[in-house]
Amino acid sequence: MDFDKITNYLDSLVEEKDIPSVDCVIFKDHEMLYRHMKGTNDKDKKIPVRENQQYLMFSMTKVQTMVAFMQLVEDGKISLEDNVSDYLPTYKDLLCESRSGNAIDIVKCKTPMKIKHLVSMQSGLDYNLQRAGILRVLSEKGMNATTRDIVEAFPETPLKFEPGTHFLYSLSHDVIAAIIEIVSGKSFGEYLKENIWDRLGMNDTLFAEPMNYLSNLSQQFICDDKGDIVPMEQSCNYQLSEKYQSGGAGLISTTMDYARFADTIACGGVNKEGKRIIKARSIETIKENLLNEDGLKDIEITMGRKGYGYGIGMQVLIDPVILGSKAPRGVFGWDGAAGSCIIMDTKSKLSLVYTQHVRNCGLAYGEIHPRLREFLFE
Repeated sequence: MDFDKITNYLDSLVEEKDIPSVDCVIFKDHEMLYRHMKGTNDKDKKIPVRENQQYLMFSMTKVQTMVAFMQLVEDGKISLEDNVSDYLPTYKDLLCESRSGNAIDIVKCKTPMKIKHLVSMQSGLDYNLQRAGILRVLSEKGMNATTRDIVEAFPETPLKFEPGTHFLYSLSHDVIAAIIEIVSGKSFGEYLKENIWDRLGMNDTLFAEPMNYLSNLSQQFICDDKGDIVPMEQSCNYQLSEKYQSGGAGLISTTMDYARFADTIACGGVNKEGKRIIKARSIETIKENLLNEDGLKDIEITMGRKGYGYGIGMQVLIDPVILGSKAPRGVFGWDGAAGSCIIMDTKSKLSLVYTQHVRNCGLAYGEIHPRLREFLFE
């Protein structure tokens, strides 16, 4: 691994691509091999980024949600084959869209939605935060609406397709968060704190709120229509109320907290101190592609993930040859809406966590993350 190459590349993102700040941590078998930070964390770009800087992690939340879910599978409290309606009755007798040419009919689903459809983004849900059920619950309960209140209302809008037939990135993992609450008897945040954060010493990880005023939260930027990177409000639009805890996009954390978590997963579920949060065989289950041929086409077309399948809440590299990649088959992880990513490999016990704080940054997904993957496995 050529650390000078990685450093020069990260520096170029700040100096040439105008990314305000970058932070990258690499672990191998519980030892930190590399860390490099560059840039600033304030609107005026004067305050240097710090080691304990907090970020909105957005969809990198999903990685923790899936580990929490698999913990309950290990305990025999839930199964991939369970019907969602066993936990959330509003998910029984679902409706979905049926397409014929340009015509769309609304029909009763032939297949019940199962837990495996949620974790693999094959539920038929979408990511429409303005869906009728969400707006209704928020109008009735406002900021007091809970995770379960809102999730139970998702089916008021018909599904986009029959569960299990296609892949569509969606609010599915928010539904998983509600089910974790039901099964565990705890709020989702309480469950994560007790079963992941406290065990791994992730002391700087917490749930966001719709608006965030943490003094240590890095300034959030956005790439506007002109391609300029400009400051934006410190908001998490996926946190739909003050009591809603999004399993798909709700966490605030630091690079190092996530690096400890990534190292634990890459090392079979055990951290350096010997604390286990998940069994090695459960991690291997997470890495199994659950998409059919149509689903594989969907994830390539809609998200640009050529060569990747999708397992339990994470992308899994299934064809490195088609990408000309040095990374081995089975590398897995995910990313977030502000451009951060997590990359793990259980065979080499390597992990990488990269953070930035720029929304709508296509460069992150099309160039930065693939480049970091290749640096990791050179």
